[in-house]
Amino acid sequence: MNAEEDRADSRQGAVDDGADRQPAAVPAGAHAAASGAEGSVGATRRAGARESESAPSAHTPGAEGGIDGAGRLEHDRLAGLTDAQRVQEDIPWGVRIAAAWAWRVLLILAFTGVLLWLLSYVSLLIIPLLVAALLSTLLRPVHDFLRRLRFPRILAAITTILLLIAFVLGLLFQVGQQIITGFAEMADQVRTGVMELVAMAEEVGRDLGVSISAEEFDQWIAEVTQWVQDNSESILGGAMSIGSTAGNLVVGLILALFTLIFFLSDGRRIWDFSVHFVPRKFRPAIHGAGRRGWTSLGTYVRVQVFVAAVDAVGIGIGAALLGVPLAMPVAVLVFLGSFIPIIGAVVTGAIAVLLALVANGLVNALLMLGVVLLVQQIESNVLQPIVMGKAVKLHPLAVVLAVTAGTTLLGIVGALFAVPVLAFVNRSVRYIVKEEWRRDDEAIAMEQEQQEEELRREVARREIEVQEQETTAGIKRRFLETMPGLDPDKPGFVRRGGRPGKIGAADSRDASKDED
Repeated sequence: MNAEEDRADSRQGAVDDGADRQPAAVPAGAHAAASGAEGSVGATRRAGARESESAPSAHTPGAEGGIDGAGRLEHDRLAGLTDAQRVQEDIPWGVRIAAAWAWRVLLILAFTGVLLWLLSYVSLLIIPLLVAALLSTLLRPVHDFLRRLRFPRILAAITTILLLIAFVLGLLFQVGQQIITGFAEMADQVRTGVMELVAMAEEVGRDLGVSISAEEFDQWIAEVTQWVQDNSESILGGAMSIGSTAGNLVVGLILALFTLIFFLSDGRRIWDFSVHFVPRKFRPAIHGAGRRGWTSLGTYVRVQVFVAAVDAVGIGIGAALLGVPLAMPVAVLVFLGSFIPIIGAVVTGAIAVLLALVANGLVNALLMLGVVLLVQQIESNVLQPIVMGKAVKLHPLAVVLAVTAGTTLLGIVGALFAVPVLAFVNRSVRYIVKEEWRRDDEAIAMEQEQQEEELRREVARREIEVQEQETTAGIKRRFLETMPGLDPDKPGFVRRGGRPGKIGAADSRDASKDED
């Protein structure tokens, strides 16, 4: 009995040990986490054992200290990395972000440079197109007025251009007549003013200890004459290049006028056609952005005409009151120069001051300078912030940077078109960023039209598929009708596992008879 009780107790103990070893009920995934944790703990222990075997003990003589647990883990983590991964770990996060931005910015700058370099070879085409675009936005009200008078589109465009040419020629005729009369009247004043300037220069030179004799002056004249004779070929080549430039200007002017006719008559249809090159889902947004940008461009051109007119009237009236000769040509020159922001106003104002200095003396020139500065201050502090700022929403700093960049890259052409292009891009980008096409009635109508067109195309595609199926069925029926002994309404053969037809049913009956 004692032996049996001992065996029963041992069996009960084994059962209890097995029960103790069985895991309790745990959530799904806990076994994997536990095994992973046990594996990581085991790996850490094994790594610690190897580290303890290879490294000197902290209690051995000559050892300065042991490695703590965190240091051991970091050491083991770095030991498992490659050299490239270690280098990547050593680079700070900010440097990685800067490098990622750097190569993208360099790629954009390279693309822009290549694009400008390519456009420089087709400048004779690009510049007339830009001029025609600016003029079309300016002349659009006149064209629309003629359209309301029942003019055809082409005839209204041609009439508008003829009115523009007549206005420009009349203005040039008036200015040319003023210049011829003014120079004839101020010849003596110019001669006297030049002599006064020479005398003033000699007096300043004597005050500074520099004396210029008549012999030295004659010697300078002789040297200039000799230089002109020695470099006559270069000067002739420059004159020929100027003639070639003048020819390009004439060709560009003709191309601009020809393009302007179609921009006025078919501008909207040309833009609608251009939008078709954009993917279908982006067309409403791009179409609306282009329309808003074009409207902003037209507003800029009209406001710039107003600002230029104010500058021309102010400086012209000031020159007339001060008795400066050629007041009317100076006003026209200021009007034309004001279309180039900042640079045009400075250059034309300097010409007005120089004319006052040569014709009427230093005091009159200072007064003319005061008039020019007053007009420029009114433009920069009143007209530009209030009128231009509300019209196109461009910050003065953006205007200055755009003009500087345009002048540096493309010269006078860049200075002329920098701000209009910036106004167009600024309005277009704001339209897309703010998702204004979702509230634009024309963009919404365009999107609905696209959806309807897709539905019509889907219906047409299905109709074509049905027709193709009917055509195929008809061809198959005619083919079966031409074969003798075949009924086109019943299948003649049966595929294995298929539904039997006429011949298949007979064969099955014959097979059943044979079995019987």
